[in-house]
Amino acid sequence: MQIGFDSGVSGDMSTAMDMEWDDAIGRAVTAQRLRSYRLVARGDEHAALRLYDWNSVAAAAVLVTVAMVEVTVRNAMDAQLAAWARRRGDSSWFDTIPLDDHHLGDLERAMRAVERGPAGPDFHGKVVAELGFGFWRCIVAERYLTTLWVPALNKAFPNGYRDIRDRRARVERHLSGLVTVRNRAAHHEPIHRRDLLGDLRAAVELATWVDVDAGAWVAARSPLERVVRRKPRMG
Repeated sequence: MQIGFDSGVSGDMSTAMDMEWDDAIGRAVTAQRLRSYRLVARGDEHAALRLYDWNSVAAAAVLVTVAMVEVTVRNAMDAQLAAWARRRGDSSWFDTIPLDDHHLGDLERAMRAVERGPAGPDFHGKVVAELGFGFWRCIVAERYLTTLWVPALNKAFPNGYRDIRDRRARVERHLSGLVTVRNRAAHHEPIHRRDLLGDLRAAVELATWVDVDAGAWVAARSPLERVVRRKPRMG
């Protein structure tokens, strides 16, 4: 098996090199990590490692796709929270956002992390960037329907469902799915059984709800569809 590059070698020598790669990767990755790939490959070690290789490429494509959506979504949500804070006479939503202790702790840790870094003029922007994708998913939860979604966050998705309750539920569903697949990809977990084209559709739709051009950007620039089309066939 050729991992990540074309060696340019063919014939018996290529077969021997493939076997060496299989042995090396099998030792490095461990049997437990390869279990789901071997199950799909029905015990074919070569096919299992080829699928493992593809899974790594798919994970990279997921991270690229989710990164585009994360930046789009968090900037839109931050803008609406800032506007909401100004309407209330507050200088920053960091100071008065009505979060539970867990999510407030996430915000405080992000602020402390920025404070420990190099001094700079864009404290607010750095805190927004420091907050994880999971934070933005959590603050669209139903528990914050009346305190955050209705007065502020629903406006971050102007092209979403007309009913703002339906809009919230759909946004949360898409964000939850993308957080899940992003986390699995980032931690080198198997995603080869997941509906990655469904994740791509969710990513495009979510970005489109924020801005039509942003959705077109994600659709055009995401490598995920091309990677899925090249998934090795098992059996």
